[in-house]
Amino acid sequence: MKNCSIALLALFLLSSSSCLFAQPSPKRNTLYVSNREPLLPNPLVKLPIGSVKPEGWLREQLNLMAAGFSGHLTEISKWCKIEGSAWVSSHGEGENGWEELPYWLKGFIDLGYVLHDDRIIAEANKWIEGVLSSQDPSGYFGPRKNMEQPDIWPNMVMLCALRTHYEATKDARVLPFMLKYCKWLTTVPLERYLPDSWQKWRGGDNLDHIYWLYNETGEKWLLDLARTNHERTADWSGGIPTWHGVNLCQGFREPAEYYQRVADIRYLRATQRNYDSMMTTYGQVPGGMFGADENARPGYSGPRQGAETCSMVEFMHSDELLLAITGDAVWADRAEEVAFNSLPAAMTPDLKGLHYLTAPNMVQLDKVSKAPMLENGGDMLSYRGDDYRCCQHNVAFGWPYYAEHLWMATQNDGLAAVLYGASSVTAKVGDGTDVRISEKTDYPFGETVEFKVSVSKAVTFPLVLRLPAWCITPSIHINGKPETKARSGQWIELRRTWNDGDVVRLELPMQVTVKTWQKNNNSISVYRGPLAYSLKIGERWSRYGGTDSWPYYEVFPTTPWNYGLIVDPANQAASFKVVSQKGTLAQQPFTTNDAPIALEAKARRIPQWKMESNGLIGVLQDGPVRSNQPIETITLIPMGCARLRVSAFPLIGEGEDARVWK
Repeated sequence: MKNCSIALLALFLLSSSSCLFAQPSPKRNTLYVSNREPLLPNPLVKLPIGSVKPEGWLREQLNLMAAGFSGHLTEISKWCKIEGSAWVSSHGEGENGWEELPYWLKGFIDLGYVLHDDRIIAEANKWIEGVLSSQDPSGYFGPRKNMEQPDIWPNMVMLCALRTHYEATKDARVLPFMLKYCKWLTTVPLERYLPDSWQKWRGGDNLDHIYWLYNETGEKWLLDLARTNHERTADWSGGIPTWHGVNLCQGFREPAEYYQRVADIRYLRATQRNYDSMMTTYGQVPGGMFGADENARPGYSGPRQGAETCSMVEFMHSDELLLAITGDAVWADRAEEVAFNSLPAAMTPDLKGLHYLTAPNMVQLDKVSKAPMLENGGDMLSYRGDDYRCCQHNVAFGWPYYAEHLWMATQNDGLAAVLYGASSVTAKVGDGTDVRISEKTDYPFGETVEFKVSVSKAVTFPLVLRLPAWCITPSIHINGKPETKARSGQWIELRRTWNDGDVVRLELPMQVTVKTWQKNNNSISVYRGPLAYSLKIGERWSRYGGTDSWPYYEVFPTTPWNYGLIVDPANQAASFKVVSQKGTLAQQPFTTNDAPIALEAKARRIPQWKMESNGLIGVLQDGPVRSNQPIETITLIPMGCARLRVSAFPLIGEGEDARVWK
């Protein structure tokens, strides 16, 4: 056994400080389709869909999706009706729906195969059959109306569903279909290829498809198409060409995708630069997102600025792709931060409703317009299952894709535990032997992850574990014996001959920490492990419309929320008491009442901090803040459990630097 850093997994890796490390040429995975030459080897390789079986709370999210609006959009959404849809017409005529149908199908089909749900798979296959029959002689497919520019953005999304179908079935029609479509792309005049629109900013999605098809087929002309696609995509290598939130979450990664072909380290640096620019300017808040309640806007960067639900799932997917391209564990940390802290509150606990925007600080979710403080007018915050058009359809792929990336293959024919969660994985390793590893854990609420190996014969392969950057003192035992000291923010490679019944135990002690957001009024946020914490606010759910199956809800606070935290600067962690809920983890832990872990803290109310007349939480003022209110004990719960939330708190102070809230 040996401790290996991030650099062991990649040819060139991007560290958290944007430094790069050159390594000897690594071996390509021989058991799964991965990058062919001349593309650089990818350090981590996505396993075929169905290889990973999620369990525990993550499986419950998927079950709730299947029973919720994502699993029933054919009943709810006018854009998901197969009768008359231009997506399944041999003439491409009918209801266009633009991105909505492919957005939904992209997640719906993955949900079916991850859950092995026959109903969902059968319903998804009706759409796949229709799409495969819609291709015209030129190679184009989909609504003919979109050929006018042409607009290939919706096609980029639909190709995701076709790729999943191929992974699951090896349907011999898919690769020729995609090759014929890509041949058509080579005939599009350059001035009409990715013109100004969503497709230009999101051209990296198409680049990923082109590389995937090249790896499957070896057709070298696809590499020329990849170059054209990069050149015609908005210039993410030279800066940030758009500040639209969803465009940012997808587009920032494009230089790193192109890097796989040119091996020019500057493209990796460009992706990291884009991420840093987004987060240092608009992401100085807990939860892993940044303020872009449509667009990121100067002067609107505080914790009450929301992020679209679309942005969350696209940001997570970018992290998953960058993890495969770079092998840098930081992208897994970032995917978890969004998944645990931001995504759950975007939906109702039963996943039968969602809202457009979710912010770190929001204390009333009503249907009243919050413009111009939030960019769009109208209802952005109440929960509905039949509204918020793009997010309503696109959110369907968030949890399924996350579940698929819990485990990945490594370059040297091993397996990597990438995103921790109760699950099992069945995959080929080493000499091609099938191995099954079951993962037992309550992570991110619990500190222990246990892996049990099941094999028909002894087999040698590396088992690679991610050690999150937040964990200071991780430890590993194999069959009860301690292994080499591990360091946070890295990977540890356990290379050995594995026998049936071997057990690996990973301990990830979670400490309470406090982060100060200097660019946001010196507000503070509290963390324990990968979870940020929010004030526990009493919730009154008020139904105002919808149907019994798909009701609409506003949520109002029933307890005070305007608190500042009292923190001992000499011992911040000691200012909080960890309280664990007794008993087993709830199937749906992301609720106010079933939060598995809570923190008790001392606080004072700030009477001047009030809700604005439109129901939006008041703007934070510079801290530390002086308050003469009595000290109270308050409860903090994981941010993902709190639909009403204050996650960026004023700090209460008594010194000369303390300010009076005006």
